[in-house]
Amino acid sequence: MNATPSPPVRAELMLDGRRLSYLDFGGNGRLLLALHGHLDEGRTFSRLARDLAPDWRVVAPDQRGHGDSDRAPQYTRQGYVDDVAALIEHLAAGPAVVLGHSLGGLNAYQTAAWHPHLVSALVVEDAGAEMGVSGGANPFLFLSGCPYRADTPEQLTAALGAAGPMFADALRQLPDGSWRLPFHPQDTIDSYADNEGDHWADWQASDCPALLLYGARSPVVGPARAQVMVRRRPGTEAVELDADHFLHRDRPLEFARAVRLFLGA
Repeated sequence: MNATPSPPVRAELMLDGRRLSYLDFGGNGRLLLALHGHLDEGRTFSRLARDLAPDWRVVAPDQRGHGDSDRAPQYTRQGYVDDVAALIEHLAAGPAVVLGHSLGGLNAYQTAAWHPHLVSALVVEDAGAEMGVSGGANPFLFLSGCPYRADTPEQLTAALGAAGPMFADALRQLPDGSWRLPFHPQDTIDSYADNEGDHWADWQASDCPALLLYGARSPVVGPARAQVMVRRRPGTEAVELDADHFLHRDRPLEFARAVRLFLGA
């Protein structure tokens, strides 16, 4: 482990006039592209990047519409995957290990399915092969009507209700002095809706080594669903952590250890 890692460098890739911002944690190791979930951003993998240095160069984008990246005209499966493929090609580091949490996990295994030459291995953190097909409501509907911008950060966090404190340190101040959220509420609702469906064909389409990390109390994957995913995709191993959906945040040491063991193999 690198005891004194350098701070990450923020860079950007322009895609059809739209900025895709990313953090490059540096180093001479192999490339690991880390994709966050909804309502999150690339910096969520700062701890993992430190734990994997110097053997791995972690690059963590703010996916379209998140963090410092520009909003996109749409949030389809094709759009997200196109961004991932373009970033790997831009980095010119050969096939990459792609790690993803939730939304990012879906983006990761679909990139492996649609662009197999760009992905050497997968680490999927609590993302299933079926998304939102159980008839449940969109979990981001609580954002309906929330403002994207406000005069003060307090107005934004208050509008988010109980979730407000989670984003207090992620708000962005704009040149005119106003503030914005690190995601657009309606974009998030639309993005989740575009995730919904049966993605078994894409989960089974690639043949690179894969690690499925899931929470013992996860409402998204869980032990039973994980077993089916492993059984139906050769070359996949699974690790259960004592967590719900946010493994890398709630169990950082165990998460990093499982990822490092997989990468070492």
